[in-house]
Amino acid sequence: MTVVVPARNEAAVLPSTLPTLLDQDYPGRFEIVVVDDSSTDGTANVASGLGAGSTGPGVHVVAASPLHEGWAGKVWAMHTGATSDPARRCDYILLTDADIAHPPDLVRRLVGMAERRDLDLASVMAHLRAVTPFERLLVPAFVYFFGLLYPFRWSNNPWSRTAAAAGGCVLVKRRALDRIGGFESIRGKIIDDCALAARIKQAGGQTWLGLGRDVRSVRGYAGLSGVWHVVARTAYTQLAYSPVRLLGTVVALLLAFAAPPIAVVGAGLGLLTEAALQPSLAALALGVLGWGLMTFSYLPMTRWYGGPALLAVTLPLSAVVYVAMTLDSARRHYAGVGGGWKGRTYGR
Repeated sequence: MTVVVPARNEAAVLPSTLPTLLDQDYPGRFEIVVVDDSSTDGTANVASGLGAGSTGPGVHVVAASPLHEGWAGKVWAMHTGATSDPARRCDYILLTDADIAHPPDLVRRLVGMAERRDLDLASVMAHLRAVTPFERLLVPAFVYFFGLLYPFRWSNNPWSRTAAAAGGCVLVKRRALDRIGGFESIRGKIIDDCALAARIKQAGGQTWLGLGRDVRSVRGYAGLSGVWHVVARTAYTQLAYSPVRLLGTVVALLLAFAAPPIAVVGAGLGLLTEAALQPSLAALALGVLGWGLMTFSYLPMTRWYGGPALLAVTLPLSAVVYVAMTLDSARRHYAGVGGGWKGRTYGR
């Protein structure tokens, strides 16, 4: 069993996360590979020091060579880790981000589930930080919209073409990775986690994705700008850079999430002015019904993140912000600055 941690300028977070990997209670052979991807903040030294001070598994710090043309940065770092000596002779590889903290039984549970269910890929969507007002408004909505785009049940169904994973915590069988040609098969993919799950599923593999409260991201988003960057980095990529899909997505989001509260407000003003009683009542009823249904569907996610039930009524506002992020993602693409990873940006 080998854990691969792509790390680019992660010296600040590794002391909070790497010890959670060193403390795993996995009973088999267990090694950790930290891939230092051209860091300038001493990431390699921090990782080596944490490993040297531990009595747990060995920590191997591998320096990634300069990014090859045609490769996305994180995929190149994962490829470097997966082709290192410790990862060549293992049955499973756990891919995890440097800012993810894990419970001590995480690896044992994931491998056990993969063995019982004959899974080729098992992924846990980490519990993202939602502390600041903008994080509380937008982070639960991010997971909610991800679930609409990639329904977990469909992804976990071997007969469905839907395939998804969450890059913060992905366990993959070594032989399944080899079967698809390794990370070279997704070398240019910005949304690498879902691309990896799709390739494995297309090759006949079984995948699983679930939510995890005890797998936690320790990184904050620094207000609206932080969340905005995360979404705008990949939103248009998710739409395959298609203007038609962009238009359809924007219209669908506005009709589904923004139209009901607009109808409620407009109908309320109509009733107050007595301009059109019957149409206003009908619009009010439809608006309240639509807003109520979306609130009800969003409530489990706001509770999952520990927010008050009242927060669920803000989903229309979150949806409008996500529409703006998606449009900005398209703008960035046509401006020649596409997705990126840890300070690297990729052109069109």
